[in-house]
Amino acid sequence: MSLRREAILREIGLGPLWKLRRAAEAAAVPAASAATERLTAPVDTGVMPTVAARSAAIAQMDWRELKASVADCRACGLCQARERTVFGIGDANPDWLFVGEGPGAEEDRKGEPFVGQAGRLLDAMLAAIDLDRRQKVYIANTVKCRPPGNRTPEPDEIAACWPYLARQIDLLAPKLIVALGKPAAQTLLGREVKIGAERGKLHAHHGIPLIVTYHPAYLLRNLTDKAKSWEDLCFARSTLAGICNLQ
Repeated sequence: MSLRREAILREIGLGPLWKLRRAAEAAAVPAASAATERLTAPVDTGVMPTVAARSAAIAQMDWRELKASVADCRACGLCQARERTVFGIGDANPDWLFVGEGPGAEEDRKGEPFVGQAGRLLDAMLAAIDLDRRQKVYIANTVKCRPPGNRTPEPDEIAACWPYLARQIDLLAPKLIVALGKPAAQTLLGREVKIGAERGKLHAHHGIPLIVTYHPAYLLRNLTDKAKSWEDLCFARSTLAGICNLQ
């Protein structure tokens, strides 16, 4: 192992390395169900004639149109206090898609996801498995505007923003999705989720392999779970390697 790799692992709170046990194989759980549609359907705020019309319009947008629509969005109350919308960043043809919860204060100022303290930890986590946020990686959130006080987004806020994330996933067509934290996992799987119970398993979102792990902000408050997150990243890396070998 290189000195650089050792330094990165120390930064994310991991001491001596161990050989990761092979994760037990789990059947992929598709999320395309009626329950998913009910959970993630956007709310009708009067901006579009109907929920279905708004979703259908977004589903046809290209990247330029999608970014413009996000920037002008008034579909939920989060627009009232935002400084900037936070669309997403990274490679438009990624292998990896990381989905977090929502922007924080620094992200709201800069218009880019994961640029605060949690973002620096995420960058270190990516570097530990030889990834960079701008190469073969795309990073997005379940909501594009900062919830006040960095609170967890409400279900109606997530629902209003869901068509944007869904369209991003369609356009990106990633080989693997990593859900960072409970809101992202629940949004993508369309059901209640406990991270501790779902990590280490291979799920799926509309046929795309999906792995659940802790949000970097959570890891900053719960340092002992960094080792579990490292296991999840190794599992994700081995999963993607298997996918690539089959293609």
